[in-house]
Amino acid sequence: MATAKMPPTVTELPDRYLTPEDIAAMFSIPIETVYHWRKQRTGPPGFRVGRHVRYDPAAVQAWVTQQSDLDAAA
Repeated sequence: MATAKMPPTVTELPDRYLTPEDIAAMFSIPIETVYHWRKQRTGPPGFRVGRHVRYDPAAVQAWVTQQSDLDAAA
């Protein structure tokens, strides 16, 4: 029997702001997908620190929860 991989929880996320590379590794997706999500405003909300993009772990968890709820409702 295959087990479904559960999305990460806030307690499993680092206690620091995440980089686009962290997001790509977390979801096992190409970094280009993370940048595409940001451009299209479809992924977790990010913010700029100078010229660098960062993600709040709590906002990423909220986005994952929202995506799970949308998928369950479909």
